[in-house]
Amino acid sequence: MSDTNARLSAQDVESPCNDICIMDEYTGYCRGCLRTIDEIARWASYSPEQKREVLLKIKERAE
Repeated sequence: MSDTNARLSAQDVESPCNDICIMDEYTGYCRGCLRTIDEIARWASYSPEQKREVLLKIKERAE
């Protein structure tokens, strides 16, 4: 994830997609953005708060 996400306004949350769309069969996460298939499918309908929650989960998954 880039520093851009940290600077976005409360109503504008950038997608973490980086065009590496391969689902890992063991973790269930996309190898590019570390989201689940449900998080990817629902991203557009999530509220800004829900998107920020997903971004926090991604950060935890990356560690």
